[in-house]
Amino acid sequence: MERVRRRRPLVAALLVAAMVGEPMTSSGQTSQPDQLRQELEEMKEQLRRVEEQMKKQEAIIQKQQAVIDRLTAQKPAVAAPVGGAPPPPEQVQAAAAPPTAPAPAPQAPTPEKPREPWSPSQPITLLSGARGYMNISFDALMDFGWSTTSNVTAIETGDHDPLQRGFTLPNEEIFLDGAVDPYFKGVADLVFKLDENNNTDVELEEVYLTTTALPWNLQTKGGQFFSEFGRINQQHPHAWDFVDQPLVIGRMFGPEGLRNPGARLSWLVPTPFYSEIFLAVQNGQGETAYSFRNSGTEFFGRPPLDRTVRNPGDLLYTPRLVASFDLTDSQTLVAGVSGAFGPNDSGSSTRTQIYGGDLYWKWKPSWQAGGFPFLAFQTEALGRRFEAGPVGGTTPLPSQALYDWGIYSQLLYGFTQRWVAGVRADWVSNNASGLPPADRLAGRFRWSPNLTFFPTEFSKIRLQYNYDHGKTIPNGDDSSVWLQVEFLLGSHAAHKF
Repeated sequence: MERVRRRRPLVAALLVAAMVGEPMTSSGQTSQPDQLRQELEEMKEQLRRVEEQMKKQEAIIQKQQAVIDRLTAQKPAVAAPVGGAPPPPEQVQAAAAPPTAPAPAPQAPTPEKPREPWSPSQPITLLSGARGYMNISFDALMDFGWSTTSNVTAIETGDHDPLQRGFTLPNEEIFLDGAVDPYFKGVADLVFKLDENNNTDVELEEVYLTTTALPWNLQTKGGQFFSEFGRINQQHPHAWDFVDQPLVIGRMFGPEGLRNPGARLSWLVPTPFYSEIFLAVQNGQGETAYSFRNSGTEFFGRPPLDRTVRNPGDLLYTPRLVASFDLTDSQTLVAGVSGAFGPNDSGSSTRTQIYGGDLYWKWKPSWQAGGFPFLAFQTEALGRRFEAGPVGGTTPLPSQALYDWGIYSQLLYGFTQRWVAGVRADWVSNNASGLPPADRLAGRFRWSPNLTFFPTEFSKIRLQYNYDHGKTIPNGDDSSVWLQVEFLLGSHAAHKF
């Protein structure tokens, strides 16, 4: 405070000196008297404001000094212990506290903060802790529609496609995923569905472990899982861009897709772009290995045998190579090649080979908002070489290698927020034994436009029209209209790009 008082005469002297000094014009001569008087009045006003501000500061300083003096007068002396050692901190704190201050009254326990309302964007998390967690979600698909054929399963090849006129519940899925420990992550996928007779089917679609800490960019997976062949086969039905699976996927992999118990090793190749190599070794029997040791299906007029695994060569091997490239800042290209090799049940030593190539291109401009607009093109081509065993009896068939193939291509346009328009074209060759080449090439064709609306990221409404044409379908030409509704509870694990 004393320092502030000493500065006041100095400030006043400087202001007076500034007022007395003769301001010079640009030509070096003294200004006019009226101008000098105006400047003098302005300086006086400035001095008055400075003095008022200094008075306010002095008042604040005096109040603070009074508080300090009162606390200092109340503080008792602290006796130093023998030997000159400083008093313990507890004693100093007790002495510093004002003796007249009343003890604080006991306070009521602070009420527990109310929980925030749950949001669908939150994962349903169980057993969370420092080492592990588990997320759980439930996803439901419901279809309603009509077809010109009453035998809907004759034109819809997938087990999660619409099954009948009217209503179908093709896929109700409980999905669990989480960290087991620092070395493994786990996934389990339980699926419920109603068949055309309204009976409930339950299946363990996937359950597997993946490693998280292997060296050299390696990763392993073990359990029951979809084989990493192409793009569609790896996806769950709720991740499809259309109501039903492409015809060629149903032809090669059957209603359930290609999946079985086994193990997979992958290597993330150290290249400037994303590149990964996969090799899966799985059992190859049952309807989930449709083109292989599937004793429930007759292929090319050959009654199935019931082959067992005699050596490692009787397992199913599925290699895949995939790479991704950024063409521009707004365009990405993903290309892959896949294969599936294993025995089939048409003979004691017959085998099946399936080859596939897939391509995915997406354009998403830098000025997009919320992922829209975008344009995405996807296509897959698959070919199968089926070694058919001999058949005796009244209608004998020789051993022969039979071929069929197919392709689908689709284009999606996210033209505005939450709206996506799409169109898909499917074609598969005829696979009936004995057909002339022209009929086999004529095959079967499907054209499918659709429109999807996403009210939020947890629901969708999709309308799709299918036009089927070909000699192997019931009426030669059939039309179908399907409306699909999906809702998601919880947080589902992210899908691959």
